[in-house]
Order: sequence, then C-alpha cells, then structure tokens
Amino acid sequence: MATEMQIQPMTREEVDLAIEWAAREGWNPGLSDAQAFHAADPEGLLIGRIAGEPVAICSAVRHGETFGFIGCYIVAPHLRGRGYGLQIWKVAMQRLQGRCIGLDGVIEQQHNYARSGFNLAYRQVRYAGRVQAAGLTGSAQGTPSIQSDRLPSSVVSELGAVPVSDWLRYDRACFPSERRPYIEAWVRQPGTVALASLREGKLAGYGAIRPARQGYKIGPLFAEDSAVAAQLLDGLQARVTEGSELFIDIPLCNEQAVQLVEQRGMKPVFETARMYTGGAPNLNTQAQFGVTSFELG
Repeated sequence: MATEMQIQPMTREEVDLAIEWAAREGWNPGLSDAQAFHAADPEGLLIGRIAGEPVAICSAVRHGETFGFIGCYIVAPHLRGRGYGLQIWKVAMQRLQGRCIGLDGVIEQQHNYARSGFNLAYRQVRYAGRVQAAGLTGSAQGTPSIQSDRLPSSVVSELGAVPVSDWLRYDRACFPSERRPYIEAWVRQPGTVALASLREGKLAGYGAIRPARQGYKIGPLFAEDSAVAAQLLDGLQARVTEGSELFIDIPLCNEQAVQLVEQRGMKPVFETARMYTGGAPNLNTQAQFGVTSFELG
C-alpha cells in the first residue's frame, strides 16, 4: 500500500518544477509557460510530497465557471507503480467535481482515462518542421500560403492592436469556457509573438508563437478558414530564426489544418487524444488550426 502523500497547491516557484518534469518527459514546454499556468488558476496545480520530497504532480485547473482541465500528470520515475499517481489523480478529480473536465491523454493511458469516465472526442497530433527564409521546409520547401479568390483579403497585425474583448470573444468560440487569466498571460509571455488577422476590419483569427526548450511552438492558432490560418502561420514563423525547429499541435478532425502543415513539409512526431467527461463541448473545431497547450488546454 502506498504511503499517503501530502497533496497541496503548488507555489509559483514549484510550478517551475512542474515545467522541468514536463521537459524531462519530452513534452517540450515553453520557456515561460510556468507564469501562464500559475495565472490560469493559482491553486490548480497540485504537488504531492512524502517527507518533503516531490513525488507526483497534476494540474486540475478551473477555467471559467463550468469547465476544468487535467494535465501535467507525472509521477517521479523512480516511484512509479506504487499508487502515488492514483492518489493525486483522485484529488485533482475531486477539485473539478461538477464540471465538464477535459484532458489530452497520451496513447498508453487513454484506456485508464476511459475507465475514469472520459470519452474520446478526437485525436490530436504534434507536427514538427524547420523554418527557412522561404517558409517551413521539408518535402514542400517554400510552399506558398493558401489563398482563396472567393474571399476578401485579410491583413495581419499585432494582437495588441486588437481590443482585448474582441479576441477573447473569438477565443471563447474555440475553447469550452472563458479563460481570460490564462490566455492573457499566455500571449504576453517573454519572447512570445501574437498576431491577429483582420478581414474587412473584423477579427478573422489569431495565433501565437513562443520559444520552447527545443525550437518554437505555435499555439493557439485559431482562424475562420485555411486562408487566414495560412497567413497567420506564415506570419508567425517569419518572426523566428531561420533554421529553427517549429512545432504545432493539431486536432485531426480539422482536415484543413492537417493539409496546411503537411503542405509545408511538417511531420507528425507525437499523438494525444482530447477526452472529456460526459459529452464533448459544442466547439468550432474547424477553426482550431493549433491547440494552445496539451497541459492546460
């Protein structure tokens, strides 16, 4: 029987430890993700200790009034298989009781999440490529942005030039709840570039790119169609160093998103599944060309 852990919310400094553990798992977190994770819900990242030693971590973040997200679910490698993960999992689920709960489950754990009441909504895949002056490279070096003669042109600007209420409203259509503390801190991380696309003066999409432990990560990337998504993707990758690795997480149910990155030679490197308790929220998944993060949604 596992020794009972002391489980409590992480301090801001302890969130840095969670990011370090995520990096060791190969999840490649952003360099400044800890600040945004803590801002999302200061009591939502849990740590379990035995005799002062960190044993397990798990996020149970409350977004808005009705949604919660579980992530960063890690047990110290030398202590796995002893029941510590289950202990912190139960506390995390209890904290989000009464809400719709989402998570991004790795392949080997999806059956366990299903036993806990989570249902598969769709698969998600991380794609990787490299940046060159002409664009993302691979088998399709320099592929031009997708264009449509049937749609009016759009103009890219800094996200900071758009009223916050406008892009928060746009974000809400692509996420199960309002998440202002999280997403505002997210797009303002050090080194992050956030862009908006305006079509006839109306917000048609937005996206962000941030430095990670390895290369750069794009997310979120939300857009009303593939032409806008391509414009934002090209604008974001143009803001980072040539030759850098680039990563983006895509819901496979959005076929246009998959086509967009594969045309640029990006390749799948990692897979998760978006799962929810109960039914999946009614979201515009066709506007989701890049997930914000696998850790907090």
